[in-house]
Amino acid sequence: MYHRPDLSTRVMDPELMDDPALNATSHTAALRALQRLNFVSASAEILWRPITQMISNEGPVRLRILDIATGAGDVPISLWRKARRRRIPLYIAGCDQSVTALEHAKRNAQRCGADIDFFQFDARSGTIGTNYDVVMCSLFLHHLVDNEALSLLAKMASAARRLVLVSDLERSAIGLSLAFGVSRILTRSSVVHTDAVRSVRAAFTRNEVRQMAEHEGLSGATVRWRWPWRYLLQWSRR
Repeated sequence: MYHRPDLSTRVMDPELMDDPALNATSHTAALRALQRLNFVSASAEILWRPITQMISNEGPVRLRILDIATGAGDVPISLWRKARRRRIPLYIAGCDQSVTALEHAKRNAQRCGADIDFFQFDARSGTIGTNYDVVMCSLFLHHLVDNEALSLLAKMASAARRLVLVSDLERSAIGLSLAFGVSRILTRSSVVHTDAVRSVRAAFTRNEVRQMAEHEGLSGATVRWRWPWRYLLQWSRR
């Protein structure tokens, strides 16, 4: 008998990609699979729109952007490509605590000639530098327990000189169904098959994220739905 999952609260089962014991081959295969999922989900475009809007409003200055928990590095690489096509000057950096992920991200950047600075950093325990105009993260907040998520939002707001962007999954029945089905259509990675479902069950709702942002002083932050069943938190320093 089918039992509809209870999505009223977060359920945080450990994700396989967060396990330090996961071998590098499986980890790299999962990173490649997530790149495909990010491409289909237009993950970079979700973040690119507010960046270009800010540039249009404030002028074509050379922005410094930090992508937290960058994973395969495909999102900042995509932003670099978009900026290059439009001749927009950007400095982009990506950080992650995983050495395997960083090595993969660096290889991806080298293959396409993307000038991106990747470095090791754990945003949960470290202090984010204040020399960035835009501090963003994609599909990372749901990995954190509540107090870690609150802390990260506060750190991002303190560090960003102009803009904070958080893009992530939204906990919902539709999102759960999409995660289950699409992950199996686009990849053979059993790691991603497992983690895709666990990620949605661990994700926040838009209302929860909005409340956390207000609690941590991100006054005026917007949290809007984005396809496919994601949200974008956007906060600008006044």
